Amino acid sequence: MTQPRGSAGNQAALSAALSRAVDLSALKARADQSRSQPPAAAGAAPAGDAGGAAPPSDVILDVTEATFQADVVERSLNQLVLVDLWADWCGPCKQLSPVLERLATEAAGAWVLARVDVDANPRIAQLFGAQSIPTVVAIGGGQPVDAFSGALPEPEIRKWLNSLLDALRDKLPGIRAAEDARGPIEEPEDPRFTEAEEAFERGDFAAAQAAYERILDAEPANELAKNALAQVKFTARAEAADPSAAAKADADPSDLDAQLAAADLQIAEQDVEGAFARLIAAVRRTTGDDRNRVRGHLVALFDLFDPADERVSKARRDLASALF
Repeated sequence: MTQPRGSAGNQAALSAALSRAVDLSALKARADQSRSQPPAAAGAAPAGDAGGAAPPSDVILDVTEATFQADVVERSLNQLVLVDLWADWCGPCKQLSPVLERLATEAAGAWVLARVDVDANPRIAQLFGAQSIPTVVAIGGGQPVDAFSGALPEPEIRKWLNSLLDALRDKLPGIRAAEDARGPIEEPEDPRFTEAEEAFERGDFAAAQAAYERILDAEPANELAKNALAQVKFTARAEAADPSAAAKADADPSDLDAQLAAADLQIAEQDVEGAFARLIAAVRRTTGDDRNRVRGHLVALFDLFDPADERVSKARRDLASALF
């Protein structure tokens, strides 16, 4: 068995294979046969059990061909079960398994992690038609419902898990029961935002801006990062603004640098309507690139506020009137 290629084609093939019903009862006869055998001699490991170690918890199970029916198929009638196909020689498995174990512990019974050593239990891997490891198969209601291969990043795994739990919550009573018992949990901090926030707090606006821009490069639709980036840019400008900018702007309406700096200072001093009115007046007086520059600055200031803020709504109407 090879390690995962990680390609989109590999993922699609895996999903397509699992979209057809898989007979998970294929191992049941073997399990029944194992139970009918005499007990293993003292000190001997159970058949098919890699090392004979006891499962580390009630939400993380070491599953063998003999225990697959009870630990995976029957358990999946009540709660979601993730089957983690791994091997000791697989490097990506050693990256993925600790993440799955941590998430299973965090879920507190909403789903169960069933770890399968494919070297000790090859028939389970064959059952799923796994072409690479690590492969993770989600089992619900006695059948595979989804899967992925490769050591995915934790945020992607969380998103995948949440979508599965949402889809199966009303079908598998154990999910809701575990969630009700656990109560609400706090979302873990995103280290990318922590980095940006810490840079902002120490006044390193360039580092904070770069951190938020990296988030947006990866997630262009991340509204939290967009709003935070607008705040960082504004704060950097406002702190660097000339305190006499307002006086200069009033004395010379054609001084665009002074007009923009004065508007920033007004926003910082909570004179929001005054700042918006100043820039709309500048839009009316200018044309071409100068007008575009003022308009862009004004729109960036809008991003500092709730879109439903009446001051923003009025300024947008006034800007449209000034432009057209």
